[in-house]
Amino acid sequence: MQQSERRPIVVGAGPAGLAVGASLARHGISCLLLERGTAVGTTWRGHYDRLHLHTDKAHSSLPFLPFPRSCPRYPARQQVIDYLEDYARGFGLQPRFGQEVREARRTDGRWQVHTADASYSGPELVIATGHNREPYLPDLPGMADFRGKLLHSADYRNGAPYRKQKVLVVGLGNSGGEIAIDLCEHGAHVSLAVRGPVNVVPRDLFGIPIVAVAVAERVLPPRLADALNAPVLRAALGDLASCGLRRPAYGAMTQFRREARPPLIDVGTVGLIRRGAIAVRPGVAGFAAENVVFSDGTRAGFDAVVLATGYRARVDAFLQDAAPAHRADGTPLSSGRESELPGLYFCGYRVAPTGMLREISREAPRIARAIAERH
Repeated sequence: MQQSERRPIVVGAGPAGLAVGASLARHGISCLLLERGTAVGTTWRGHYDRLHLHTDKAHSSLPFLPFPRSCPRYPARQQVIDYLEDYARGFGLQPRFGQEVREARRTDGRWQVHTADASYSGPELVIATGHNREPYLPDLPGMADFRGKLLHSADYRNGAPYRKQKVLVVGLGNSGGEIAIDLCEHGAHVSLAVRGPVNVVPRDLFGIPIVAVAVAERVLPPRLADALNAPVLRAALGDLASCGLRRPAYGAMTQFRREARPPLIDVGTVGLIRRGAIAVRPGVAGFAAENVVFSDGTRAGFDAVVLATGYRARVDAFLQDAAPAHRADGTPLSSGRESELPGLYFCGYRVAPTGMLREISREAPRIARAIAERH
């Protein structure tokens, strides 16, 4: 089925795609919204049960619609899904589901998009498939020989199957930290493999959401913000070295700038480490039968290993002839504005201390205004 339209094409019906659709509607422009899943918020539906937003709802709503007053400060996974469904209904957004994009390229001044059973053509293309499009699995020696259960955090749902088992969580990002808590709450014996130094910030700093602090400091140079924050964070978190956690030579705000990677927003992991409920291990060097081999040469046996090793955007998996618009690893070079290619936009790819959803709420209206001007 070939469809050629004047409408812009938006790929992804998660927070970013829905925000772009609603923002375009404000300009009187309808879009063709394509989603690979069977409902809006496919990625959120696949996350682990315990997940809550790590940014408060006041800084996490999409354009034109706040979270309901009934939601807690940090909405749970299902509450975010409910919000996205209400958002789509409220703005009359009707995605075409089951439309996973296999190929997209610019031809003769238009964007041609191909799925398994249809082809579409439009003047603009907005990619909003998100950073979590593809789970990243490290290639470690002996992985195929490990006799325990080995899974990526994308496939983890809850800790019930791991009660009384020895479980290693690899990676102390926000997913790894919260999954470790969930495993503890379900009675597992939990260890965390932490490869290197880690920046840690509390979710609330003396009752104030940490993202609100980041918003207030966004105009400061990162090094100055880190210098101002350091004594406050030490007072709030205590000595992390006593927990086996090393701090990097630079703070969280500099980390955002240098690495486009957030710190651990602590929701209780550090406290469990202090109490001995979670053991800290070095990074993983490889596997051997029932054992995990750590970077310091030690070994330990585990029933299961959860790889909280992150995701990749990998827009290059379907976006063809678009090398000027993305890095070699498939991460877009821009977000919230027109890319190096005419009519191509990315939304939701800027990693900022003020939170991904807040950035989406700022990027989507900018993209809509730019498309409206083109039209």
